[in-house]
Amino acid sequence: MSNLENKEQLFAQLLSDITKSARKNGGVTTEEEIRDAFSELELTDEQYDLIKDYLKKHNIGIDEAIDASEYLTAEESGYLENYLEELSFIEMVTDGEKEALIISAMAGDVSSQKKLIEVSLPMVVDIAKLYAEQGVLLEDLIGEGNIALTKAVGELSGIEDHKECDGFLAQMVMDAMENAIEDDAAEASRGMRAVKLVEEVAEKAKELAEELRRSCTVEELAEETGMEISKILEAIKACGNQIEDIDYKPEKSE
Repeated sequence: MSNLENKEQLFAQLLSDITKSARKNGGVTTEEEIRDAFSELELTDEQYDLIKDYLKKHNIGIDEAIDASEYLTAEESGYLENYLEELSFIEMVTDGEKEALIISAMAGDVSSQKKLIEVSLPMVVDIAKLYAEQGVLLEDLIGEGNIALTKAVGELSGIEDHKECDGFLAQMVMDAMENAIEDDAAEASRGMRAVKLVEEVAEKAKELAEELRRSCTVEELAEETGMEISKILEAIKACGNQIEDIDYKPEKSE
Protein backbone atom coordinates (compact mmCIF):
# COMPACT_ATOMS: atom_id res chain seq x y z
CA MET A 1 0.00 0.00 0.00
CA SER A 2 1.36 3.45 -0.96
CA ASN A 3 2.01 6.26 1.49
CA LEU A 4 -0.83 8.20 -0.11
CA GLU A 5 -3.28 5.36 0.48
CA ASN A 6 -2.07 5.03 4.07
CA LYS A 7 -2.56 8.75 4.61
CA GLU A 8 -6.05 8.65 3.11
CA GLN A 9 -7.04 5.72 5.34
CA LEU A 10 -5.64 7.45 8.41
CA PHE A 11 -7.51 10.64 7.51
CA ALA A 12 -10.79 8.75 7.12
CA GLN A 13 -10.26 6.95 10.44
CA LEU A 14 -9.44 10.17 12.29
CA LEU A 15 -12.49 11.87 10.80
CA SER A 16 -14.69 8.99 11.93
CA ASP A 17 -13.12 9.03 15.40
CA ILE A 18 -13.62 12.73 15.99
CA THR A 19 -17.20 12.56 14.73
CA LYS A 20 -18.02 9.74 17.14
CA SER A 21 -16.20 11.50 19.98
CA ALA A 22 -18.16 14.70 19.35
CA ARG A 23 -21.47 12.85 19.37
CA LYS A 24 -20.59 11.32 22.72
CA ASN A 25 -19.98 14.89 23.87
CA GLY A 26 -23.46 16.03 22.85
CA GLY A 27 -22.61 16.84 19.26
CA VAL A 28 -19.84 19.31 20.04
CA THR A 29 -16.09 19.45 19.46
CA THR A 30 -13.57 22.27 19.58
CA GLU A 31 -11.12 23.83 17.18
CA GLU A 32 -8.30 22.63 19.43
CA GLU A 33 -9.58 19.04 19.45
CA ILE A 34 -9.77 19.03 15.67
CA ARG A 35 -6.22 20.36 15.33
CA ASP A 36 -4.91 17.83 17.85
CA ALA A 37 -6.69 14.91 16.17
CA PHE A 38 -5.17 15.63 12.74
CA SER A 39 -1.83 17.06 13.88
CA GLU A 40 0.27 14.20 12.48
CA LEU A 41 -1.07 14.77 8.96
CA GLU A 42 0.22 18.37 8.74
CA LEU A 43 -2.90 19.70 7.05
CA THR A 44 -3.36 23.18 5.61
CA ASP A 45 -5.90 25.69 6.94
CA GLU A 46 -8.03 25.03 3.86
CA GLN A 47 -8.09 21.30 4.69
CA TYR A 48 -9.10 22.06 8.27
CA ASP A 49 -11.92 24.21 6.90
CA LEU A 50 -13.11 21.23 4.86
CA ILE A 51 -13.07 19.06 7.98
CA LYS A 52 -15.15 21.63 9.85
CA ASP A 53 -17.62 21.83 6.96
CA TYR A 54 -17.92 18.03 7.03
CA LEU A 55 -18.57 18.03 10.78
CA LYS A 56 -21.19 20.77 10.51
CA LYS A 57 -23.00 18.84 7.78
CA HIS A 58 -23.08 15.90 10.18
CA ASN A 59 -24.64 18.05 12.91
CA ILE A 60 -21.40 18.48 14.87
CA GLY A 61 -20.95 21.96 16.32
CA ILE A 62 -17.55 23.62 16.63
CA ASP A 63 -17.21 25.06 20.15
CA GLU A 64 -21.01 25.20 20.53
CA ALA A 65 -23.85 22.80 19.79
CA ILE A 66 -25.86 23.05 16.59
CA ASP A 67 -29.64 23.20 16.81
CA ALA A 68 -30.29 19.93 15.01
CA SER A 69 -34.01 20.70 14.67
CA GLU A 70 -33.21 23.11 11.81
CA TYR A 71 -32.14 20.12 9.69
CA LEU A 72 -35.43 18.28 10.14
CA THR A 73 -38.01 18.06 7.39
CA ALA A 74 -41.54 19.29 8.07
CA GLU A 75 -42.64 15.66 8.42
CA GLU A 76 -39.87 14.90 10.92
CA SER A 77 -40.61 18.07 12.90
CA GLY A 78 -44.27 17.10 13.11
CA TYR A 79 -43.41 13.60 14.24
CA LEU A 80 -40.95 14.91 16.84
CA GLU A 81 -43.47 17.36 18.26
CA ASN A 82 -46.09 14.63 18.67
CA TYR A 83 -43.60 12.14 20.09
CA LEU A 84 -42.23 14.61 22.64
CA GLU A 85 -45.79 15.37 23.70
CA GLU A 86 -46.30 11.65 24.36
CA LEU A 87 -43.08 11.51 26.38
CA SER A 88 -44.20 14.48 28.47
CA PHE A 89 -46.74 12.22 30.18
CA ILE A 90 -43.98 9.99 31.54
CA GLU A 91 -43.35 10.61 35.21
CA MET A 92 -39.68 11.52 35.50
CA VAL A 93 -37.49 10.75 38.51
CA THR A 94 -34.93 12.61 40.59
CA ASP A 95 -31.23 11.85 40.31
CA GLY A 96 -31.41 9.82 43.51
CA GLU A 97 -34.43 7.87 42.33
CA LYS A 98 -32.73 7.16 39.02
CA GLU A 99 -29.64 5.88 40.80
CA ALA A 100 -31.81 3.49 42.81
CA LEU A 101 -33.57 2.42 39.59
CA ILE A 102 -30.26 1.66 37.91
CA ILE A 103 -29.01 -0.41 40.82
CA SER A 104 -32.27 -2.41 40.93
CA ALA A 105 -32.26 -2.82 37.14
CA MET A 106 -28.68 -4.11 37.29
CA ALA A 107 -29.87 -6.67 39.83
CA GLY A 108 -32.52 -7.88 37.37
CA ASP A 109 -35.65 -6.24 38.79
CA VAL A 110 -38.07 -6.16 35.85
CA SER A 111 -40.22 -3.25 37.05
CA SER A 112 -37.10 -1.12 37.58
CA GLN A 113 -35.83 -2.02 34.13
CA LYS A 114 -39.14 -0.95 32.56
CA LYS A 115 -39.10 2.36 34.42
CA LEU A 116 -35.47 2.97 33.50
CA ILE A 117 -36.34 2.45 29.85
CA GLU A 118 -39.20 4.95 30.16
CA VAL A 119 -37.13 7.71 31.76
CA SER A 120 -34.33 7.14 29.22
CA LEU A 121 -36.54 7.65 26.14
CA PRO A 122 -35.82 11.42 25.94
CA MET A 123 -32.11 10.57 25.79
CA VAL A 124 -32.77 8.52 22.67
CA VAL A 125 -34.45 11.54 21.07
CA ASP A 126 -31.48 13.78 21.88
CA ILE A 127 -29.08 11.29 20.31
CA ALA A 128 -31.30 10.83 17.25
CA LYS A 129 -31.15 14.57 16.59
CA LEU A 130 -27.38 14.28 16.30
CA TYR A 131 -27.84 11.80 13.45
CA ALA A 132 -30.53 13.76 11.59
CA GLU A 133 -29.94 14.41 7.90
CA GLN A 134 -27.74 11.32 7.53
CA GLY A 135 -30.10 9.40 5.24
CA VAL A 136 -32.38 7.77 7.81
CA LEU A 137 -35.65 9.37 8.97
CA LEU A 138 -35.72 10.66 12.53
CA GLU A 139 -38.64 8.36 13.32
CA ASP A 140 -36.64 5.33 12.22
CA LEU A 141 -33.58 6.47 14.17
CA ILE A 142 -35.66 6.79 17.31
CA GLY A 143 -37.19 3.39 16.68
CA GLU A 144 -33.78 1.77 16.31
CA GLY A 145 -32.57 3.64 19.38
CA ASN A 146 -35.51 2.52 21.50
CA ILE A 147 -34.93 -1.11 20.54
CA ALA A 148 -31.25 -0.77 21.45
CA LEU A 149 -32.17 0.94 24.73
CA THR A 150 -34.47 -1.92 25.72
CA LYS A 151 -31.78 -4.46 24.90
CA ALA A 152 -29.11 -2.48 26.75
CA VAL A 153 -31.19 -2.20 29.93
CA GLY A 154 -31.52 -5.98 29.89
CA GLU A 155 -27.73 -6.26 29.78
CA LEU A 156 -26.93 -3.92 32.67
CA SER A 157 -25.75 -6.80 34.81
CA GLY A 158 -22.66 -6.80 32.64
CA ILE A 159 -21.40 -3.41 33.87
CA GLU A 160 -19.42 -3.13 37.09
CA ASP A 161 -20.47 0.29 38.39
CA HIS A 162 -23.94 1.87 38.27
CA LYS A 163 -22.26 5.17 37.37
CA GLU A 164 -21.36 3.63 34.00
CA CYS A 165 -25.03 3.08 33.15
CA ASP A 166 -25.82 6.31 31.27
CA GLY A 167 -22.69 6.00 29.14
CA PHE A 168 -23.42 2.34 28.44
CA LEU A 169 -27.00 3.00 27.37
CA ALA A 170 -26.02 5.99 25.22
CA GLN A 171 -23.28 4.00 23.47
CA MET A 172 -25.66 1.16 22.64
CA VAL A 173 -28.17 3.63 21.23
CA MET A 174 -25.52 5.43 19.19
CA ASP A 175 -24.17 2.15 17.82
CA ALA A 176 -27.66 1.13 16.71
CA MET A 177 -28.24 4.42 14.92
CA GLU A 178 -24.85 4.32 13.21
CA ASN A 179 -25.55 0.78 12.05
CA ALA A 180 -28.91 1.90 10.65
CA ILE A 181 -27.22 4.71 8.75
CA GLU A 182 -24.51 2.40 7.43
CA ASP A 183 -27.11 -0.17 6.33
CA ASP A 184 -29.11 2.53 4.57
CA ALA A 185 -26.01 3.81 2.80
CA ALA A 186 -25.08 0.27 1.73
CA GLU A 187 -28.59 -0.30 0.40
CA ALA A 188 -28.48 2.99 -1.50
CA SER A 189 -25.09 2.03 -2.94
CA ARG A 190 -26.46 -1.31 -4.11
CA GLY A 191 -29.39 0.49 -5.69
CA MET A 192 -27.09 2.87 -7.54
CA ARG A 193 -24.98 -0.02 -8.81
CA ALA A 194 -28.13 -1.74 -10.06
CA VAL A 195 -29.28 1.41 -11.86
CA LYS A 196 -25.88 1.83 -13.51
CA LEU A 197 -25.86 -1.81 -14.59
CA VAL A 198 -29.33 -1.51 -16.15
CA GLU A 199 -28.29 1.66 -17.96
CA GLU A 200 -25.11 0.03 -19.29
CA VAL A 201 -26.89 -3.12 -20.50
CA ALA A 202 -29.74 -1.11 -22.04
CA GLU A 203 -27.32 1.14 -23.91
CA LYS A 204 -25.27 -1.77 -25.29
CA ALA A 205 -28.44 -3.68 -26.21
CA LYS A 206 -29.75 -0.67 -28.11
CA GLU A 207 -26.50 -0.34 -30.07
CA LEU A 208 -26.52 -4.03 -30.99
CA ALA A 209 -30.22 -4.02 -31.85
CA GLU A 210 -29.63 -1.12 -34.25
CA GLU A 211 -26.89 -3.11 -35.96
CA LEU A 212 -29.03 -6.25 -36.15
CA ARG A 213 -32.21 -4.30 -36.94
CA ARG A 214 -34.01 -6.43 -34.39
CA SER A 215 -33.94 -7.15 -30.71
CA CYS A 216 -30.89 -9.09 -29.60
CA THR A 217 -30.75 -12.14 -27.38
CA VAL A 218 -28.92 -12.33 -24.08
CA GLU A 219 -26.36 -14.65 -25.65
CA GLU A 220 -25.76 -12.32 -28.61
CA LEU A 221 -25.28 -9.35 -26.29
CA ALA A 222 -22.84 -11.30 -24.13
CA GLU A 223 -20.84 -12.44 -27.14
CA GLU A 224 -20.74 -8.98 -28.71
CA THR A 225 -19.83 -7.01 -25.57
CA GLY A 226 -17.94 -9.55 -23.49
CA MET A 227 -20.34 -9.00 -20.60
CA GLU A 228 -21.16 -11.96 -18.41
CA ILE A 229 -24.58 -13.49 -19.07
CA SER A 230 -25.26 -13.43 -15.32
CA LYS A 231 -24.76 -9.64 -15.27
CA ILE A 232 -27.10 -9.14 -18.22
CA LEU A 233 -29.75 -11.29 -16.56
CA GLU A 234 -29.25 -9.38 -13.31
CA ALA A 235 -29.94 -6.12 -15.14
CA ILE A 236 -33.02 -7.56 -16.85
CA LYS A 237 -34.47 -8.76 -13.57
CA ALA A 238 -33.60 -5.50 -11.78
CA CYS A 239 -35.82 -3.52 -14.14
CA GLY A 240 -38.61 -6.09 -14.42
CA ASN A 241 -37.67 -7.24 -17.92
CA GLN A 242 -38.18 -3.74 -19.34
CA ILE A 243 -35.11 -3.57 -21.59
CA GLU A 244 -36.98 -3.45 -24.88
CA ASP A 245 -33.99 -4.16 -27.14
CA ILE A 246 -33.37 -7.58 -25.57
CA ASP A 247 -35.47 -10.53 -26.64
CA TYR A 248 -35.78 -12.38 -23.36
CA LYS A 249 -38.51 -14.61 -22.01
CA PRO A 250 -37.88 -15.74 -18.44
CA GLU A 251 -38.39 -19.35 -17.50
CA LYS A 252 -41.48 -20.05 -15.39
CA SER A 253 -39.27 -21.11 -12.49
CA GLU A 254 -37.73 -17.62 -12.44
